[in-house]
Amino acid sequence: MNAQIWHGHATRTAAVLIGCTALVLGLTGTAAQARSRDLGREVLGAGDGWGAEGTGTTGGSAADAAHVYTVTTWAEFKAALKDGGSAPRIIKVKGMIDAVSRGCDAFAVEGYDFQKYLADYDPAVWGHDTPVSGEQEDLRAASAANQDKEIKATVPADTTIVGVGKGSGIRGGSLQIKAVDNVIVRNLTIEAPVDCFPQWDPTDDNKTGAWNSEYDGVVVYGSTHVWVDHNTLTDGRYPDSSLPSYFGKVFQQHDGLLDIVRGANHVTVSWNDFEDHDKTMLIGNSDSAGSTDSGKLKVTLHHNLFRGIVERAPRVRFGQVDSYNNHFVVTGDQPYAYTFGVGKESQLYATDNAFTLPSGVSAAKTLKKWNESPLTAADNYVNGKPTDLIAVHNAEIPGETLQSGAGWVPTLRTEVDPPQAIPGIVDHCAGAGRLS
Repeated sequence: MNAQIWHGHATRTAAVLIGCTALVLGLTGTAAQARSRDLGREVLGAGDGWGAEGTGTTGGSAADAAHVYTVTTWAEFKAALKDGGSAPRIIKVKGMIDAVSRGCDAFAVEGYDFQKYLADYDPAVWGHDTPVSGEQEDLRAASAANQDKEIKATVPADTTIVGVGKGSGIRGGSLQIKAVDNVIVRNLTIEAPVDCFPQWDPTDDNKTGAWNSEYDGVVVYGSTHVWVDHNTLTDGRYPDSSLPSYFGKVFQQHDGLLDIVRGANHVTVSWNDFEDHDKTMLIGNSDSAGSTDSGKLKVTLHHNLFRGIVERAPRVRFGQVDSYNNHFVVTGDQPYAYTFGVGKESQLYATDNAFTLPSGVSAAKTLKKWNESPLTAADNYVNGKPTDLIAVHNAEIPGETLQSGAGWVPTLRTEVDPPQAIPGIVDHCAGAGRLS
């Protein structure tokens, strides 16, 4: 069924009539703040997903006036993150700030020559049996280190980062929420970082080779109580379709949009718009990370829009992940692999979601089995019709039979909307610029 036909369902008018701000405030339990909103002072509502567990997520809402910053450049943004020691802080991003405004050439060390890199490591010369090494690889790595230092921004504990009005955000930067507690990121348009210096690995992809890139838009690494809300995360000006190919492989310059890894816990991801990206979200980044991840990676995803996404929405390892009231839109002109990746010891609870799939894409592809990990996937709608995703998957892909029953039931949920109403609600209210 055409997405526009389904969006025409009468239930979508509820979101339009009520208004996105009022609707979202009501669902997050902050309606009392609607009359005089200061996004920097808002906190995650009680019971709103795993981020509300225990002490909840308040970010920098308690910041005094001296620790409220308005920034208009990447340098000002990084300085505000470092200023003030351990005091709570609110950082207001005004306009689009660019972490790579000088261009990729500014990071390249003397002697690095991409054309020479291609000549040195051409498979016809180097082969596919050993990783690349030598002068040009060393110079590539040194150039990459320069970019790494510049575009990564370390976010301290008790911080709120919020976009001012519409059209504010970050281009080409990577927010590193690492080993801290209590962070809020809201109302930002985040254009995924472009890796200026991907590495050629001739041994990858069954020894056919692949270009591997670094940098996620947002990384939650070993951190707790994080709320990522009402952001737009996208490849923006640099979609994969615009990237060249070398050695017969796409010169991949993107990694993830939002990764939650290495013992991160109690995270709520709500009302975001994830657009036009390949490997979108990892929850748990390695099968071998059980020592840090087992019993953690508790994440709630609700009222997010995933459109033009190829895979990992999300791919889950270890965590108790609650995904409800999200809208997954596969467009007719995009590649598509899967939506939910069922990984090692994952306990995915995915209910009350909506999928819009084009002709020729079966609902069976929405699930991908990597490991034997039972999941719950009930009350989901595909093109306006209730669909048992597990049953369809198992019938069409019997070699990857999935077991039903995640072994737990979420209790930290706000109001659950009828899945048939989700396209109208989420498509009109998710993403940056919908809060002010």
